[in-house]
Amino acid sequence: MTNCTRIPPAELTGLYGAIVKRMSRKLFGEVPEPVGVAWHNRKALNLSFSIGRKSQKMDQCNENLKSFAHMAVASLIGCSFCLDFGYFQAHNEGLDGTRAREVPRWRESDIFTPLERDVLEYAEAMTQTPPSVTDELSARLLKALGASALVELTTVIALSNFMARCNTAFGVKSQEFSAACGLEPLAVASRT
Repeated sequence: MTNCTRIPPAELTGLYGAIVKRMSRKLFGEVPEPVGVAWHNRKALNLSFSIGRKSQKMDQCNENLKSFAHMAVASLIGCSFCLDFGYFQAHNEGLDGTRAREVPRWRESDIFTPLERDVLEYAEAMTQTPPSVTDELSARLLKALGASALVELTTVIALSNFMARCNTAFGVKSQEFSAACGLEPLAVASRT
């Protein structure tokens, strides 16, 4: 792992550190850099862990849609760690890896359904400063997903913004989780 963060990752120490290292290595093969950076403030780290665990229990919105939304946020913000990790997670959770791979260039790609395109547009609209969600887009998603799933999707997008913005501010870059498990490289958005 190359240390390129603005706050150097701390050494995970003590019993809790040993547990976090063991679980991280079991789940991901190595300790993600954001964990080492956040180790400097355990309350902040525990908040992130708690939010992550609780968000994984939400089950009203399709997992592929949430994964695509997370990756759209990461792509727009420029969080290479989140984008790579999202692709890695989608693969490991048996989600649609072909579509996940195309998220960075979703506007140019022809593989997304109209609903998936609305979800990706919604994720980007929520990520804009100021947010640019329209009544029309929200109404289409409400009709397609229902209120409970739309609330969940909105929450996932907001949390994705939190994580991606923290990682970007910390200077955390991709650890190439997806490359380590042999996934095809992510598509790159064309810039015109």
